[in-house]
Amino acid sequence: MNEFDLLKKNELKFRPITLEGADLNQIAATIAEVMQLDQAEVLVTDYLDHVMTLDILRSTIYPHQILAKKEPLLAALTQIPGVHLSEQTGVYSEGMLGWIAANAEDAAAALHNAEAMSASIRERLSKRAMIFSTGAEVLKGEIKDTNSITIADELQHQGYTVRFGGTLRDDQELIAGSLRKAVFEGYSLLITTGGVGAESKDCTVEALLDLDPQAATPYICTFQKGHGRHVKDGVRIAVGEFEDALIITLPGPNDEVRACMPLVMQALEERPSKQQFAETLAANLRDTLRQKMQRHAH
Repeated sequence: MNEFDLLKKNELKFRPITLEGADLNQIAATIAEVMQLDQAEVLVTDYLDHVMTLDILRSTIYPHQILAKKEPLLAALTQIPGVHLSEQTGVYSEGMLGWIAANAEDAAAALHNAEAMSASIRERLSKRAMIFSTGAEVLKGEIKDTNSITIADELQHQGYTVRFGGTLRDDQELIAGSLRKAVFEGYSLLITTGGVGAESKDCTVEALLDLDPQAATPYICTFQKGHGRHVKDGVRIAVGEFEDALIITLPGPNDEVRACMPLVMQALEERPSKQQFAETLAANLRDTLRQKMQRHAH
């Protein structure tokens, strides 16, 4: 069952109520027991003009902790020495906690509807994807960006809402910032293409590591560092996470992107660890690279 956000409406009021030498800690402990909360999560904060106010010290709550709890709460309070209630005593809140006093049948229906709506929203958010390409040659129009079309077609076929985030220049800070912005805009899947090589301009993997230092970054191939244009020791791809979003950095060649997409779609369905996912992609790309080299040798 899902937890519901209290949206910072954490106050719970009882009125009218009279306290005469009552132990406030005992009151808080009693409320906590009835609502199945930890004792430290309930605090009596005020008593004035026969109104007692408590704070529920958590940000979320389960429906069973508040549904139809009015009568049990009032009954429990009457057992505490120094606490006096009347027939008019009620339980009040401006937020989610107000369901304590709701009719049980009506509240159950409302909670069911809210839960269904929440599940629907989560499902929609989980299928929002943004694609980025990188590289000066794409920005200048020297080569056509076919990767975003390839990826978008696969994702849309599986029910994803896809947006192209644009072509990013080879700038680590810019790429990291663009990924971060997309996550904060509610995209749960980000895929980049290009910028995973061993040259100084290639910085997509490093940008992802800025967001997720524990991202999985297996090698596709390795080089002697400093040989020719290779300022890094190899070509890597990466799979990482930021907030609740999955981020995948794929190579630039379109045949390699096409070779990866069936594995990407399978992983989105099965949700392996990022290490398993990245290594599966890397192994496939190594095989693709070996086949290219064999064809070139022939």
